[in-house]
Amino acid sequence: MPVKSHSLVCALVLVAISVTASGQPAQPPARVVTVDRVVAVVNDEAITQYDLEDAKRIVLQQLKQQNVQPPAADVLDKQVLERLITERALMQYAKENGIRVDDTQIERTIQRIAEDNKLTPDQFRKALAQENIPYAKYRDDVRSEIIVQRLREREIDSHITVSDAEVDNYLATLKLQSGGETEYRLAHILVAVPEQASAEQIEARRRRAEEALKKVQDGADFGQIAAGYSDAGDALQGGSLGWRSGARLPTVFADPVRSMKVGDVSSVLRSAAGFHVVKLLEKRSHNEPTVVDQIHARHILVRVNETVSEAEAKAKIDRLKDRIDNGAKFEDLAKVNSEDASAAKGGDLGWLSPGDTVREFDDAMKRLELDQVSAPVRSPFGWHLIEVLGKRKQDITADRERTQAQLAIRQRKSEEGFQDWVRQTRDRAYVEIRLDDRG
Repeated sequence: MPVKSHSLVCALVLVAISVTASGQPAQPPARVVTVDRVVAVVNDEAITQYDLEDAKRIVLQQLKQQNVQPPAADVLDKQVLERLITERALMQYAKENGIRVDDTQIERTIQRIAEDNKLTPDQFRKALAQENIPYAKYRDDVRSEIIVQRLREREIDSHITVSDAEVDNYLATLKLQSGGETEYRLAHILVAVPEQASAEQIEARRRRAEEALKKVQDGADFGQIAAGYSDAGDALQGGSLGWRSGARLPTVFADPVRSMKVGDVSSVLRSAAGFHVVKLLEKRSHNEPTVVDQIHARHILVRVNETVSEAEAKAKIDRLKDRIDNGAKFEDLAKVNSEDASAAKGGDLGWLSPGDTVREFDDAMKRLELDQVSAPVRSPFGWHLIEVLGKRKQDITADRERTQAQLAIRQRKSEEGFQDWVRQTRDRAYVEIRLDDRG
């Protein structure tokens, strides 16, 4: 998570020593003032003790809410510091590559988060204050999350392809499973192995994974062991991976998890990222036909990104709306102006089911009548104009199966690719850790 910058002072503690008017030493000082010190350097940027303590405070709050026992203090320090180091490396990479997020988008995102929690902006600020989270810091966190998402889209998601053959193979596998598609709720421990690690380093990491597994087998709480041993970003959430369909299981997990019973813990599994231990918490199946209200829509998208500001994108979409209102054809404008793959088809998105688009787009689309063009709509992707061409009820079981299969495969590839890319970015950074430097 992002942190505030602070002046760097070499001294660890300042103690005021006073003398009485008679020249006699005064009573011992009433307070000790702690001064920031550097605990790590990432390339040319420092992480301070204050940064670490601030991040730990939030992590401990999260662990308490999740009823996860925190690891030992020294282990927690290392876990949180590693998270800060990785984040700094990612933010530095984004800055070097011109990825930025303007304040308007941050405020829109926070407003959407507040609405999702059924809170007004003022109520949301008060809720943050009750959690002892400064609003300025929360804005920084949101900015970092948006930047990371843009990095993921640019470096990984834009290069992912899913073939028809992959979808066919996925669906064929589902048919072999009783009860339709099975979903799994998992927790995991990852003991990461650096790139170009020596044989000795690999063996040491394997032993650490075996040690974690042994503790779990001896009855220790999996979430607590994950918090103390895992190098994954979700370690301090007890290693939770949430619900995953079969196609969204990381490749190394897929076969072992399908043969596990609820409560089972895997052996140590090896992947390119390192050594894994997985626990199956729950599983469930879905086998009901799906009949939904579908909308046939087309749109024009003007993206907001590092080269196009919020104001520029809004001005352009407003001009396009004026031209449509004055008789220009939606389809013709979409072909020339829409900044996505639908442009070649005049912005035609085909028949859309609930959940196929982001919430802002979906909500605006549902309010439109046939042949009606929306006012400009802001989504995480940019500014849209939407036109509704048709509405129907449809049994989409077969189509949805293919769509969900494609999405599940894409998400699995995205997660695996992004984890590898983050690890490589962290490994490329110059990192000097001074956590145990008391001088």
